[in-house]
Amino acid sequence: MPTIRPSLDSDLDAITAIYAHHVLHGTGTFEIDPPSRADMAARRAEVLARNLPWLVAERSGEIVGFAYTNWFKPRPAYRFSAEDSIYVADSARGGGVGRALLTALIAQAEAAGVRQLMAVVGDSANAGSIGLHRSLGFEQTGLMRSVGWKHGAWRDIVLMQRPLGNGDSQSPE
Repeated sequence: MPTIRPSLDSDLDAITAIYAHHVLHGTGTFEIDPPSRADMAARRAEVLARNLPWLVAERSGEIVGFAYTNWFKPRPAYRFSAEDSIYVADSARGGGVGRALLTALIAQAEAAGVRQLMAVVGDSANAGSIGLHRSLGFEQTGLMRSVGWKHGAWRDIVLMQRPLGNGDSQSPE
């Protein structure tokens, strides 16, 4: 099982490489061109400045995945709702890295005050991500058909959601 820990600046090369692989070969993200290390550093800094978690999975000194939450939407009324993102190195897929990352991410998002955690899963054929989220208490709340064009085909987005802490049973303030 990997060690899950907060990301460090020194993890950015591995984070950038893992994400680039998903951009170029996968449908979990609808980005077409891999972002640079500087772009990934800026994204990470934005998340951390919001006091939200950005985690990595490390196995035998190698970063094999990363996960983070960011606000679902920028408007203030959404400030208790976040979206998760999880990416696992191709060599580590199917080995429990995603589950370990998402389990830790859920706990840290809840500790940060998030009440609703969303997954916006690229590609309705992404059975691994959909199954992982479902197994950790997320429910499908929507399907947006053919909203992305990637790798020569239309791609859906599956919307999933999980309440955290008291969810919507009481005021978060």
